[in-house]
Amino acid sequence: MRILVVEDEKDLNRIIAQKLESEGYIVDACHDGESACDYLCLGEYDGVILDVMLPGMDGFEVLRRARGRGVQTPVLFLTARDGTADIVEGLDIGADDYMAKPFAFQELLARVRVMTRKKANVRENIYRCGALTMDLNCHTVEREGKQIDLSPKEFSVLLFLIRNQNIVVTRDQIAANIWDGESDGYSNVVDVYIRYLRKKMDDDFPFKMIQTIRGVGYILKGET
Repeated sequence: MRILVVEDEKDLNRIIAQKLESEGYIVDACHDGESACDYLCLGEYDGVILDVMLPGMDGFEVLRRARGRGVQTPVLFLTARDGTADIVEGLDIGADDYMAKPFAFQELLARVRVMTRKKANVRENIYRCGALTMDLNCHTVEREGKQIDLSPKEFSVLLFLIRNQNIVVTRDQIAANIWDGESDGYSNVVDVYIRYLRKKMDDDFPFKMIQTIRGVGYILKGET
């Protein structure tokens, strides 16, 4: 899944992005309202974390313009403006959630999971991509009703792919999110686990869900 983080405090922006990346998200970041409007209106995101007090154009105006252009990407306001009037305004102009600073990262991540369910085919910690289903509660994977037994690391790699379904991800992105932020030297290891996954979840089916994008990385696609 791809998340946009809009926060003018660069250190906080970087920390939020790192936390999200450690959870398997692909993150874009910007620091001002004009850039946020461009990213949100021109890009394709599963969710946005948006500050209100931004240079140039505040977050409320960013969201007004985006909604006015038909952009329905879920938005979570994360801001120090915690007055009731601000919260009401943010929700009334089209935000999906509103969270005040200071905040706990555990709560922010939980709210992001809820927010992104609006865009992804996710219900109650169950991810779907075509005929593939991942149940995080039971730690099970099925394709067309066939149970697929995965090791913990295979499960983690597939979870990253399904969270970013229909998006090309690089070997470095996979490695950094699965092997504790380290990507150097893991490129071959990623290829090994992709082969394991293909053998277990693709070999018995005519449609191959894990596809190689030569020179870039991999993409998980559901059969249409």
